[in-house]
Amino acid sequence: MSKVVVGVSAGLGGFGALHRAAVEARLRRVELCAVLAWQAPDGGPGSRISCGVPVLALCRSAAVDRLREVLDTAFGAGTPAVTVTGLTVRGTAGAVLVDVARDPDDLLVVGAGPRGPLRRILRPSVARYVLAHAACPVLTVPPSPLQATYEAAHRRNSWRLPLDVRELA
Repeated sequence: MSKVVVGVSAGLGGFGALHRAAVEARLRRVELCAVLAWQAPDGGPGSRISCGVPVLALCRSAAVDRLREVLDTAFGAGTPAVTVTGLTVRGTAGAVLVDVARDPDDLLVVGAGPRGPLRRILRPSVARYVLAHAACPVLTVPPSPLQATYEAAHRRNSWRLPLDVRELA
């Protein structure tokens, strides 16, 4: 049976993708599968540094708590009018999402956040990865204009720049 799979993150772009995925699931009358990918601090399965089972259990538990928190924040007391299944999987976000949405009838929804040159170098794009590797249709949700305004205000505040009142108009 087909489903709508959405990558979950705690940023404004993640909430936008989550809400859009809920709309798509409601329109298609299918299940919404919210996926949070997590990685242990050891650097991966082939790493020389290895954390023990208790650390992995703590990381998994933290990921489950984070997923619950994001879903509660996104939908609040109201329900999204669709069946929502939460899934936490250890791995990189792009690979996990492609693996969960492997049926050609699925729909994969990801946020396409702002990508400056520095961000491209430091953190690969999940949206680009899933567009290149997914076996199903992919819907990328652009960042909200509110997110751009928020990030600009945050930069201005962190750099302690004065507010130009002309920006308020």
